[in-house]
Amino acid sequence: MQRQTTIIENSMIWCGAGISIAEILTGTYLAPLSFTKGIAVIILGHIIGCFLLFLAGIIGGQQRLSSMNAAKISFGQNGSKFFALLNVLQLIGWTGIMIYDGALAANGVWHLNQALWVILIGALIIGWLLVGVRHLYYLNLATISTLLILSGLLCAAIFTHHSTSSPTGTLSWAQGMELVIAMPLSWLPLISDYTSVAQRPVPTSGISAVVYGLTSCWMAFIGLGAAIAILTHDINIATIILRAGLGIAGLFIIIFSTITTTFMDAYSAGVSSKTIFSKWSGTMAAIGATILGTISALIFPMDNFSNFLYLIGSVFAPMIAIQITDYFILKVDYRKQNCQWANLILWLIGFIIYRILLNYSFPLGSTVTTIIIIIAITWGTQQVRNLVKVK
Repeated sequence: MQRQTTIIENSMIWCGAGISIAEILTGTYLAPLSFTKGIAVIILGHIIGCFLLFLAGIIGGQQRLSSMNAAKISFGQNGSKFFALLNVLQLIGWTGIMIYDGALAANGVWHLNQALWVILIGALIIGWLLVGVRHLYYLNLATISTLLILSGLLCAAIFTHHSTSSPTGTLSWAQGMELVIAMPLSWLPLISDYTSVAQRPVPTSGISAVVYGLTSCWMAFIGLGAAIAILTHDINIATIILRAGLGIAGLFIIIFSTITTTFMDAYSAGVSSKTIFSKWSGTMAAIGATILGTISALIFPMDNFSNFLYLIGSVFAPMIAIQITDYFILKVDYRKQNCQWANLILWLIGFIIYRILLNYSFPLGSTVTTIIIIIAITWGTQQVRNLVKVK
């Protein structure tokens, strides 16, 4: 029997996910909103996104299913493979983006060679994967503790810096909400990979969502503060670190925050791969995803991932809406079916709705609006099915 993880272990894993240069960069994108509105968007967006993260964790945790196996409840045995494939692709994409941004920032602090930084970070992530999620306690404890202290120093350095610079660029409230909500939303297809092996799945889901939300907000605050107080043009992590005067300490933040976050992407890529190919080794698939991400970081420029965040939202917002409705409201289970075509069609409708709504400014953004619409349609569809059965 495999050892189950504790709440503390999961808290450290999700704290590591939140301490990320991707979260800091997302905060910098919000600078055109102004500091006050940016803070409001960060807090509200994380409350919404992390509540969805919590619900997703409960579904897989209670059923002792990984995230993509939990998708079988709504989409059937083969229907879930479609989302597993999309999830693997987005996780390889995230792996490449994180390694690229980490290497770019590290090379900005210490001009070694960006390609060498890419290879070094990729190799360290593979090392984390070989240790395994159930045996990372002391390594994570040391790494996360150090990252928290150094992030506190970075935060203090930024928010004690005074500048008269004003933010430039344009960004609507709705666009800002989408960028922020998309961060926790990108973890929806991952959280059950961890809660399913937890000793207490429901409390673990709650603590994981809260810990991630708090640390992610903190990182976004740092990015927003840096963009407004230190930088107006040429916003990048290396400049933020150097302006804050952290030097080698900042380099540690860059490298190890990249590792603790990207480890989760690669690990879950391996878990999701097993949903598609059950005989595959999850660890080897995760290492393969890391290698593909590393190669992508060597070949492709990945300086701005805001469009990638919008794409993630359009895929996983309608997916979780259907799962929430089926599991918590309708209490239906389609795991015995080969493919639940009605729900796949509903997902496609939700995907289209999300993409259309991106062109309009809704106060809560496209994600929440899409989820409300799809929950209503999914519930209504089930009522029609029940009436047909009765007749």
